Amino acid sequence: MAKTTINIKADKEVKEKAQKVAAELGMPLSVVINAYLKQFIHTKEVHFYTEGKLRPAVKRRLDRLAQEARAGKNTSGPFKSAEEAIRYLQQ
Repeated sequence: MAKTTINIKADKEVKEKAQKVAAELGMPLSVVINAYLKQFIHTKEVHFYTEGKLRPAVKRRLDRLAQEARAGKNTSGPFKSAEEAIRYLQQ
């Protein structure tokens, strides 16, 4: 298969970190990028994985809601049947 060159703009730090990780895995970054391109062609999908980080206000709210749930506040049920749950919701 004939080879070609792709020029992309990337943050310098991102490129350097990616090259380091690829080298740790024993391959050049071009092999990693080529594999991703082949996967992209095959699946027609793009996946990004990030570590989620909540905004402080959202985290405080979720922590408070979890604490209320553990204390049994603002909860309902358990219900013995779907009909019982529906009756509760219709009140």
